[in-house]
Amino acid sequence: MTSFHGYHSEWNLGSPGGWDYQRITQEIAKVVWRRLNQLNPTGVALDFDHPMLYPVVGFTEMLLDVFRRREGNNKGLIAVVAEEETLAEVTENINLAERLDRVDGVTGILAAPHEFETCNGRVCHRGRPVSLVFMDFNNDVFLKLHRQHDLSPLMQVIGENRVLNPRGTEPINVKSMFEVFTGVLAERFEPETVRRTPWTRRFFERATDGPHGESIRDLIAWCRSNWSNLVLKPERGYSGIGVMVGGGAHDADTAIAKALEKGHYIVQQKVPLNMWAEAMPEIDRAAETVQLTTRQTDFRCLIGPEKTFGFLCRYGDVPTNVGSGGGVQPLAVLKTEQRVGQAVAQINRAIASLGYSELKAIEDEQNELALKARFTYLLGPIKIALRPRIITAGQLNALDVYGRAMWKDSLKLEKMWQAGELDEYIDIEEDELEIARLQPWQGGPAIFAADGLFGFGAEPEAV
Repeated sequence: MTSFHGYHSEWNLGSPGGWDYQRITQEIAKVVWRRLNQLNPTGVALDFDHPMLYPVVGFTEMLLDVFRRREGNNKGLIAVVAEEETLAEVTENINLAERLDRVDGVTGILAAPHEFETCNGRVCHRGRPVSLVFMDFNNDVFLKLHRQHDLSPLMQVIGENRVLNPRGTEPINVKSMFEVFTGVLAERFEPETVRRTPWTRRFFERATDGPHGESIRDLIAWCRSNWSNLVLKPERGYSGIGVMVGGGAHDADTAIAKALEKGHYIVQQKVPLNMWAEAMPEIDRAAETVQLTTRQTDFRCLIGPEKTFGFLCRYGDVPTNVGSGGGVQPLAVLKTEQRVGQAVAQINRAIASLGYSELKAIEDEQNELALKARFTYLLGPIKIALRPRIITAGQLNALDVYGRAMWKDSLKLEKMWQAGELDEYIDIEEDELEIARLQPWQGGPAIFAADGLFGFGAEPEAV
């Protein structure tokens, strides 16, 4: 297969995460894969080292390229800025600062927003001038922190265009933009973007058109009648907070009432679960058994200036976020001449045929490696799937085409916002918009994310 099935569920054009977690997952997975094949050879050849499986590399190269274009051969400081309570906990931010600090001529630091000052007109950190900042939060969080502390130095850095990601993406970094792709303006965007976007509408009392072009006189009543095929999401949010999925734990009346009470929600057509599900070999420690369990597998694409840096694979239930009980999955490129579904089934059989004690020992080692890499959430290691998710070289090329289309259309959205064409889709307070206007993006260096609910040929109906 040279393409893939499915849709993106949301975009993050602000400060997306996950760009280093796949690298950690890949390093651990290579050890696990070697152990599995020693016990029971799978007969499937996989590449765990393709550059697109390590998005932090391209992301770091972009940061350093911006730094050198600004500073030339001069030494300088790149600051990774995150909320104070996360500094000791978010491993990828810690790792990024350490990675930058190992580069000749660069001092990499991890700092809280209020740790900066101005010295002779230049923004500094403890007396050292700041060359570049990666800010691990969006404008709404920045504004909240600015009201608690005086973040004028960081505001100056924004105005000097020293923040990557630029703050100017925030007005289009809302899920209501998906209505733009699936409504009357759809023809203005790349066909690849439009066909990957599930039908989306801002959720309030209104008339509109439905997923198949049908006329909807009362969106709220229509949602109540079609709830099993829909999802309600906050226009702005993260980690699955506030998301309510039809056909699951949320009944229609309760979900609709909550969304209307809180306001600023979208309703979205639910992507069929089978399209982004795969069978996973797992051990049941309580029953001391090995079993195949169907899990949801989402696929974050991390995209830079007209290229795809790489991916983050997550798995679990709905939603798959680690904070909601999900985990991560290794990713590998298929080298054997066979279909993805055949390779996955072959690997699953090989793993499932192993004994419980053998797989438990491998999983214990996997967890030890995660702890050693500080790959943890709360008090324990992040869950890692025993089997990698498999894609083909052709699918990697198709994903790169997809990423380039997303980049082009994000730039188009920004131009439309600046021209006043998207005002009705954006409900952000004026103070946040002022921050955005300080640093327009205009297609400059940034890292974006698209969370894909994709099938690569191992979904249940394809096997």
